[in-house]
Amino acid sequence: MTKTLLTFGDSNTHGTPPIVTPGLYGRFGPEDRWPTVAVAALGPDWSLVEEGLPGRTTGLEDPIMGAHMNGQTGLRIALESHGPIDVLTIMLGTNDLKTRFAPSVDRITGGAAGLLDIALSEPMQTRHGGFRVLLICPPPVMETGPIRDQFWGAEAVGPHLAESFRALAAARGVGFFDAGSVIEVSKQDGIHYEPDAHRMLGAALAEVIAKL
Repeated sequence: MTKTLLTFGDSNTHGTPPIVTPGLYGRFGPEDRWPTVAVAALGPDWSLVEEGLPGRTTGLEDPIMGAHMNGQTGLRIALESHGPIDVLTIMLGTNDLKTRFAPSVDRITGGAAGLLDIALSEPMQTRHGGFRVLLICPPPVMETGPIRDQFWGAEAVGPHLAESFRALAAARGVGFFDAGSVIEVSKQDGIHYEPDAHRMLGAALAEVIAKL
C-alpha cells in the first residue's frame, strides 16, 4: 500500500537556489530538491506532495509579499486539497526572521505551535485517517548576500530556534528534526541551500520519516 508524504514549507522546500539576482525566479530540478530526494530514498511505496511556497511564514501575513504567505492559512488549504496523507513535514520559520516581523524565538515558536494545532486537530486527522507530523527546524540564516538587509538582526535569533522547536515538538507529541545538525545555508545569500545540502537533508529526513 502506497504511503503519501506531504512536505509543507517555504522556498527551501520549494527548491529555490541561492539568490544571485533578487527577483529572478529559479528552482532546482527534482534530483536537487530535498523532498524528492527524501521520497526516492524512502522507496517505491511512497508518493510525494510538494507544498513549498517561497516567502511563507509560520503564521504571518506579509505586508510586502501578500497575506497568502500566512502558513496557517496555507496549511489548511494543503490539508484539504490533498489526501489521504500518512506523514506531514513542516519546515518554516526562516521568513519569520525578516526584520519587518520583529522576530523573536517565542513569536516564531508560537507560529509553529499554531501549525501543529491545525495539523493535529480532530477534523484534519479524521479527514486523512490519521497522519504523523515531523516538525523540522530550519538551519540558522546568515546576514550576507543580496537580501541581507531584509534579515537584519536574524543571526541573534535563528540559532536559538532549534531548542525551542524541539521542546514544542515534545509537548505536542510529534517528531522533530534539526536541519542545522546536518546542513548549513549557502554563503551566497545566507538563506537558501546548495544542491549538496538538499541532498544531504533529503537523505537524513528519509531515515527519520521511515522511523516515525
